This record gives sequence, structure tokens and C-alpha cells, in this order.
Amino acid sequence: MIHVENLTKYYDDVCAVDRISFNVRKGEILGLLGPNGAGKTTTLRMLTGFLKPSSGRIQVGDYSIEDQLLEIKKILGYLPESAPLYQDMLVLDYLQFVAELRGMDSAGNIDRIREVGDLCGINEVMHQPIGELSKGYRQRVGLAHAMMNDPEVLVLDEPTSGLDPNQIVEIREIIRRIGKAKTVVFSTHILSEAEATCDRVIIIHHGKVVADSSTARLQETLGGRNQIHLTLAGAEPAAAQQELATVAGVARLEVLDPVDGAIRLMLTCEASCDPRPELYHRIRRTDWTLLEFHQETLKLEDIFRELTKEG
Repeated sequence: MIHVENLTKYYDDVCAVDRISFNVRKGEILGLLGPNGAGKTTTLRMLTGFLKPSSGRIQVGDYSIEDQLLEIKKILGYLPESAPLYQDMLVLDYLQFVAELRGMDSAGNIDRIREVGDLCGINEVMHQPIGELSKGYRQRVGLAHAMMNDPEVLVLDEPTSGLDPNQIVEIREIIRRIGKAKTVVFSTHILSEAEATCDRVIIIHHGKVVADSSTARLQETLGGRNQIHLTLAGAEPAAAQQELATVAGVARLEVLDPVDGAIRLMLTCEASCDPRPELYHRIRRTDWTLLEFHQETLKLEDIFRELTKEG
């Protein structure tokens, strides 16, 4: 449904999106994941035609964004992070206005408004001014706006930003319902959000794709690794690093902030190897005092942090 190839965007000399490529299948819910400033919003703005790429190709359905942008906008709904709503309009009047802008048949407007109102849970506030609604309801009105023309593709930029936990769950459920019949692409920096909603995630860091998979597959391939936490008294960081980083199965060793004069180490280990016996053996050969030694399996949040870690 969506094909993106070598998409790049520069702001003067700053590269916000760096040659990213991906495909989105029809009926798929794709999460665009990354820390703030990773390039998610820029990517979505190019995908919807609000920004012109510096280079690269975007195709939505049978249309190329370079010379068929109007056709793409006819089959696409877009909800930016700050929904562009007229605060003094009633919800019903606003959605009728959106329908007219979309060139929809006026005879069917009310039926479509009732339909999206039911889907987005806003029928009860149709006769209230938008400015008097809570942030959660305003977000739902923005979602109804994006859905008004029954688009084949729905693009949502941080749709749960600023919402309370109950509102987040409600918006997630709406997205899941929409995703049964539409292709949905939405951005977030919250991994649990993507895990609860998406069929697949793309993780972006510094404008580059660093992972592209389902959350289950990410956890299977990367989450099988373990982290071992050590706290040692009487050890120098350089000596501990030299002694323990060479143990088979240790992929990386980090020295953390000390506690009460004891050094703290975090070792990332390969899934296929358990280095704990050798680590314990090497520590026993020294005069260090072992204060802490425990192992944790990498969670999805840890994987995200690893993939988007500076340096």
C-alpha cells in the first residue's frame, strides 16, 4: 500500500531523515517509533505531502507523491500531533465543514458524521463547542476529521500525546478498530504503545532506520540477550573492565555510577552463552568483594533504549 525508498530530508545543513526505506502492507498497523527528534514527524509530513523530500520516492497505492499528490490526499487521512481544530465551532458544525471541504455529497454527510462519531466515541458531544472539550475528546474529534472521507490510509502523529492513562487506552482501542479495515501508520516514542497496538514497528534514530520488525520478533531476536548487574567493592573500574569484558559471551560492559565507594557494572550478554560461572570464577581470583550479582532478560523497553542509545 505504501512504498518509501531512500527518503531524505535536510533542513539547511541538518539531515532530519537519512535515506530511509520501508513498505507498509494493506491493512497493516505500523508504528513509527523513536525518541524525540528522531525524525518521525518529518517522515510523516513527507508521507502526507506536507513537506517536500530533499530526495527519495514515496508511493501510496498506485500514486506517486511527486506528481500525483492530490490523488494521494483523496485516499489519505492525517492527524497531526496538534489537531487543527476551530475551538469556537460545535463538533457537529466542524465535521460538516470538514465534509464540505472534502467535497463529500451533502446528502450523505450526516450519516457519515454519525458513523465516525460512533467509531470515535464523540456522538454525545456533537452539540458542544470544541474549545470546551477535554484534550481526549478534542483528539477524538481530530481523529474523526481524519476519518471523514473514509480514507484507505490513516496517518497519525503521536495520537496519544498529552492524554491521561484512561484516554490513552481509549484511543488505542479506536486505532485497533480502525486498523481492521484501514492501513494505519502512527508515530510514538512509547514502546508499550506500539506493542499494544501495532502489527509491526520501525524504530528510527537520528533519521535512520535501526530496526524494522514486529515487536514479538524484536523481542525474540534481541530480547533473548541478558544483562548481568555486578557491584564490586575494592575494585578499580579499569581493572574490572579489563578482567571481565573478555569473558566469552559478554558483548558489552558498561561502568555505571558508583554507590558508597563500590563500582557498578552492567554486562550485556549473548543469548546463546551464559557467562556467569566464568565471571564468578574470575572475581574469586581477585581480592574484590562481590556485593551484587543478578541477571535480567532484556525487555522491549531495554531493546528500544539500546537501539537508540547515543554513541
